This record gives sequence, C-alpha cells and structure tokens, in this order.
Amino acid sequence: MTGGSPHRITMLGRPGCHLCDEALAVIERVAAELGVSYEVRDITVAPAEEKEEYWEKIPVTFVDGARHDFWRVSEKRLRAALRGAH
Repeated sequence: MTGGSPHRITMLGRPGCHLCDEALAVIERVAAELGVSYEVRDITVAPAEEKEEYWEKIPVTFVDGARHDFWRVSEKRLRAALRGAH
C-alpha cells in the first residue's frame, strides 16, 4: 500500500483471479504515481450482500467508496477519477 493522499482505491477480488491480478497491477502503478492509498479485499470472505452483488463482476474497484469499474480497470479512467476527486 502507498499513502499520501486522503483518497483511497479499494479493489474487491479473489485469489487466483487473473483479471484481479491485472487490475491490481494497474492500481498499484496509479496509486504509486499519484500518492493514493489502496486496499485489496477478498470477496470470498465478504458479507453475503457483497458476494451477491459483485461476485460475477470481480474485480470491482471503488474510489473513495463509490463503485468505479468492474471486470477490468482502465488506467486512464482511474487516473481521471482520482484527479477529479482532488
């Protein structure tokens, strides 16, 4: 994780998910460059409501708690969302 900005990226994924690995690489790169913190949450231990809503959409990313993207993370869209949040 990185820190510096009050903004946070959250990724909801699961172990062994290749799309989650790809999304995390984008998140790590953008977070490091912009000084934004991030966390990764495992959907397999998430509350039932989250599993029901997001299981078929992982990886799901959130910026400051608001759903941002699912299935794939667009580096361009993520950067824009974080810059717009400043």
